[in-house]
Amino acid sequence: MRVLIYVSSATWSAAARVAITAAKGLAARGHEVAVACAEGSQLAARTSDARIDAVTMGKSASAAGDAWDLRRAMEHRSIEVAIVTNERDHLVVASARLLGNRGAILRHVRPLERIQLGRGGKIALKLAASGLIFSSEKDATESTLKGWAVPPCVAPLGVDPAPFDATEPMSRGEVGLANDALLIACSYEPSGRARIATVLRALALLTPRHPELHAMVFGPGSLDEALRMHASALAVNASVTFLGEVEDAPAVMRAANIGWVAAEGDAGAFACLDAMACRLPVIAERSLLTQQYVADGITGLLLAQGDPPDTASEVAEFIADRARCAAMGNAGRARVQREFSESAMIDGFERAVNAAGNRVRQAS
Repeated sequence: MRVLIYVSSATWSAAARVAITAAKGLAARGHEVAVACAEGSQLAARTSDARIDAVTMGKSASAAGDAWDLRRAMEHRSIEVAIVTNERDHLVVASARLLGNRGAILRHVRPLERIQLGRGGKIALKLAASGLIFSSEKDATESTLKGWAVPPCVAPLGVDPAPFDATEPMSRGEVGLANDALLIACSYEPSGRARIATVLRALALLTPRHPELHAMVFGPGSLDEALRMHASALAVNASVTFLGEVEDAPAVMRAANIGWVAAEGDAGAFACLDAMACRLPVIAERSLLTQQYVADGITGLLLAQGDPPDTASEVAEFIADRARCAAMGNAGRARVQREFSESAMIDGFERAVNAAGNRVRQAS
């Protein structure tokens, strides 16, 4: 099948990670795959490194400009199925389809995302045969959306633990930490601001009795000055290092003892899976998302939302039992291999692509 995966944002994100993982997986199974993305983006670089056909878009291109460029790219490659991750990109590809050849469009849905079709999404459905790729069977079952011509498919988010094992841990000396520090790798993105506030307040209560405790906060938005000011106001600056966006997040996690997830959405889902792949016990606030990936008391600790004193008390008890933490880390690794494998994710994308492509061929 000839497939194009389109991600308009120049920022590296969970959506971009899904795109490159799906692209590599589908290409390895014999599909002709191209990735359309912003020129100079990390996704463009990773596409090139993977030796996958890249269609680079201008960094400041308009939706109309992208549609025109995509039309030519899809016609040149005789694309049968396009994959997008949001409503804006869905409309752009659907518009490109209207200007050129017809084919199917699949929109990948983030875990627990409830799609509310805006004007652009409704127009896109009229312009091209479209379908949804859900991140879980539960999400697919609970969806009541109508008007999607292509039957829904499921591609559960998954990771391959093997590359994590091959990653060299970041040197603790790089951030001025002793080797015996109890290190927490805290994944963050801007929608998790309330969660990172809980982390910082919990640290303020924990560090007087646990001076060996240190958190490394990484991910988009983690260099925001407001976070530093909050840490300073709580007098925990010495116990927190803000790393910003790191190109090698697995190296950060491999250096840590515990993973604390302050991200939400698909970024939060990947953070849970990455930590478990690195054999780290996971700490996160209890939510529908974290309950989907973390088995409370088995692979990690799920906390009541927004209650720093209780959080500090539970975390203090948690970190006191190092043997239990190690056991949870091993259980998390086994859970990833058993229930959230990357190969299962690629299987889902391949089923979706084949179903959509076959529909297009039968209609033509």
